[in-house]
Amino acid sequence: MIAKEIIGNGQAILGIEFGSTRIKSVLIGPDHTILASGSHEWENELLDGVWTYSEKSIVEGLQASYADLKQAVEAQYGLHLNVLGGLGLSAMMHGYLPFDQEMRLLVPFRTWRNTMTGPASKELTDLFRFNMPQRWSLSHLYQAILNGEPHVSSIRFITTLAGWMHFRLTGRKVLGIGDASGIMPVDSRTLDYDSGMIQAFDRLIADRNFSWKLRDILPEVLCAGQDAGTLTKEGAFLLDPSGELQPGCPVCPPEGDAGTGMVATNSVRVRTGNVSAGTSIFSMIVLEKPLSKVHPEIDIVTTPSGQQVGMVHCNSCTSDVNAWVSLFREFASLMGCDVSAGEAFTKLFQKSLEGEKDGGGLVSFNYFAGEPVTGLSEGGRPLLVRLPDARMNLANFMKVQLYASMETLKYGMEIMKEEKVAIDRVYGHGGLFKTPEVAQRALAAAIHAPVTVMETAGEGGAWGIALLADFLVHREQNQSLEDYLDQQVFNGMVQSTLNPDPEDEKGFDAYMKRFVQCIPAETAAVREMV
Repeated sequence: MIAKEIIGNGQAILGIEFGSTRIKSVLIGPDHTILASGSHEWENELLDGVWTYSEKSIVEGLQASYADLKQAVEAQYGLHLNVLGGLGLSAMMHGYLPFDQEMRLLVPFRTWRNTMTGPASKELTDLFRFNMPQRWSLSHLYQAILNGEPHVSSIRFITTLAGWMHFRLTGRKVLGIGDASGIMPVDSRTLDYDSGMIQAFDRLIADRNFSWKLRDILPEVLCAGQDAGTLTKEGAFLLDPSGELQPGCPVCPPEGDAGTGMVATNSVRVRTGNVSAGTSIFSMIVLEKPLSKVHPEIDIVTTPSGQQVGMVHCNSCTSDVNAWVSLFREFASLMGCDVSAGEAFTKLFQKSLEGEKDGGGLVSFNYFAGEPVTGLSEGGRPLLVRLPDARMNLANFMKVQLYASMETLKYGMEIMKEEKVAIDRVYGHGGLFKTPEVAQRALAAAIHAPVTVMETAGEGGAWGIALLADFLVHREQNQSLEDYLDQQVFNGMVQSTLNPDPEDEKGFDAYMKRFVQCIPAETAAVREMV
């Protein structure tokens, strides 16, 4: 009855996140628990060599996810969802979305998964003396300039997926600082794009004689809690074509999935961190001080409040595991056993605990896309390698699949260790952690640090952006995001922490030696297998 009143009175907060395989919508109440949720499954497509989602699939996916949420509200509470207390949008970071004067998309959305901006990335890294990863929006823009793509002269605005959908719902060309820091570097002192780098970029392209300057085509940067507009009449109709949803609710700054992951795991304070493990995997460590030098394996982004973060981002995580589990389910069906995906994952992950600590002589590359962290910029080739005397059994095989899901992350995190980055706690979240303890234990061994998983680990970014919308609406005067999360959201939250097992650490380290030895094989597979 309380939940029904909250929704009926328009007090519920809506969070929507565009993940790589699912668009999830959650409705939360004043106690931050989820009242109802909806989702829509989708997949990127490879179009003319570019990983993309069509404009049609983006809009229809948004509407389908919200419609699923509406249906859940009606089924659970007998209500028609027609008014909201607040709203937040989040999405995959980075990528390339350029628009003309009429806000028409000039080229199909180039997602974070594309690794085709190597020359631009290198040149900008040298120019800025700051690591500019291939997937960042400015790398995509500069590569389009280097390629002489004709659409560049027509650009009047570039943004991220979250920023674009926020514009469609509010009419505001703004972006949360965490998502903005994946377009180009931001200055944590001014809480805005780095002005020196903007000037350097304008000088770099001055001879191209474009009618625009970089600052003119970037979204305005906002921090968590700042006004980012309200849901317009047109935006409400876009979200809910039935016309039932009323406009007018406040909307928080749109954020990227990295920022919402930090919020959803309460890892926005200095010396805290989190690892998000889904289609991609990345770690986020809030830095006490800047790194001593530029590392191509580590990206520097920010929390939603602007604190500097060291990020190790890997393009591949669960896709190969999913493919193998699908194969095992197909075999089970052939033998007359229908096994659900959830049951298959649970049983196989638990079986991995019986495997040898070093994987028994097996090595797996889960590379569905290029992995710049290990120097492979081109598209990936999933690869399984084993020694002739390897113990090829199910337990070892699944152990190695888990290792493969985080091996590239571990490769980058070793640099954080060399930089003596202080970490008090790391939280794990995302689909990989749904089976209790298994991935948590492997991650602790990988990063040589305690790993905590909360009861909300499976909620992910949709819940995180809902919290940011709630922070906008309900925070106390001058309350920081860090204090809001500690005091109002996570106080008393159920959580479990696993310290790294020394034998697991030794085993993973031994596995990594073989993994590094096999990188040339993966490189050759990418080069020769077309």
